[in-house]
Amino acid sequence: MTSAAERLAASMNFGVLSRATELKKRLTFVLGALIVYRLGTYIPVPGIDPHIMEEVYQRHMGGVLGVFNMFSGGALQRMTIFALAVMPYISASIITQVLTVAVPTLASLKKEGEAGRRKINQYTRYGTVILAALQGYGIAVGLEGMVGREGSAVIDPGLFFRFTTTVSLVGGTMFLMWLGEQITQRGIGNGISLIIFTGIVANLPSAIGRTLELGRTGVLSTPMILIICALALSLIAFIVFMERAQRKVIIQYPKRQVGNKMFGGESTHMPLKLNSSGVIPPIFASSILLFPLTIAGFNASKEGSPGWLRFITSHLAHGQPVYIAMYVGLIVFFSFFYTSIVFNPQETAENLKKNGGFIAGIRPGQQTAEYLDYVLTRLTVVGALYLALVCVMPEIFIAKYAVPFQLGGTGLLIVVNVTMDFVSQVQSHLFAHQYEGLIKKARLKGKLK
Repeated sequence: MTSAAERLAASMNFGVLSRATELKKRLTFVLGALIVYRLGTYIPVPGIDPHIMEEVYQRHMGGVLGVFNMFSGGALQRMTIFALAVMPYISASIITQVLTVAVPTLASLKKEGEAGRRKINQYTRYGTVILAALQGYGIAVGLEGMVGREGSAVIDPGLFFRFTTTVSLVGGTMFLMWLGEQITQRGIGNGISLIIFTGIVANLPSAIGRTLELGRTGVLSTPMILIICALALSLIAFIVFMERAQRKVIIQYPKRQVGNKMFGGESTHMPLKLNSSGVIPPIFASSILLFPLTIAGFNASKEGSPGWLRFITSHLAHGQPVYIAMYVGLIVFFSFFYTSIVFNPQETAENLKKNGGFIAGIRPGQQTAEYLDYVLTRLTVVGALYLALVCVMPEIFIAKYAVPFQLGGTGLLIVVNVTMDFVSQVQSHLFAHQYEGLIKKARLKGKLK
């Protein structure tokens, strides 16, 4: 009996150690992959003068360059091989999701299960290559036109420079896409999200340092710095609360008798998140809104530029009423647009009907779809207003006090969402192994008896 108890204790200790070892391996792989990503953000594209590039970036960092530089972890500012980051992959994924709704062939692939998802993922990779090549070539051409006080940002412009720059940027994006997939499979959490998260967090110390420097030089007073810190902490708490908010729609299943046994009759719930679109609306809204501002800023700095360019640069600047109004409008639009893509009430109602599920007081089929659409529309209204509030409030501070982009609403949204998802994945991993351990202990106790 003593030997049996010893075997039970040894198996329990071995189970704990094996669970800890596996989790440690996964976390170590994630850390190593992210270190590789950060090292790549310092490998420059060949043929770029870094000093002139830094000067040009400082002149135009208030536009779309600042947003993309935040997502790339500073790689765009240094013009490295990871300057495009994973933005082409994200854009290709969203385009593919839109096409799965509009194109019947892709819609049928989506319903084929794992095999269909693999094909859709392959199409997404092809789209990533195309978008990265177009953006890389556009950046190469744009770099040839960038001029600082000491000359051009490109040492030897021409066809060879455009080719090498495009190949370098496409290769960097594809490597990051592969690295993100490896993190998802062999690590913990969503790899692409963790890469964006790492890029933002890596620049947070310098952003905080620049904010404190504004206080040292007298641009910001000490009470204002404390107010900004309190606002950031309040926004983080507010984001956590709103991202966890959901509406639970009760789903009931009827009882059915099979032989002498009765099955069914239980009820469950369908969770509908308050913010189903995530961080996509502010990312797309800021990118679309700041793109014409960046183009106008490049041309407005030249001599003899037309007056309408100066009008755009002055009225679409951060904190201006026109900019804020258009920013809120685009966030609301993309919130509804992306929610309509990720959740189809008609398809959900049909699946419930096939499985025998129904909502109390609502007839299965079309009425269920209309009810789900009714609930989702009202949730999306609140979610869109929440996103607009979180993103617009920091914009005012960015415009008035030159607070770095990393402390803006979009950066906070991404950091908080990815952190919550990562912690949830770690907890799920631990709970799953703990559940397996309990089953093993129950089996061993049964054998001992």
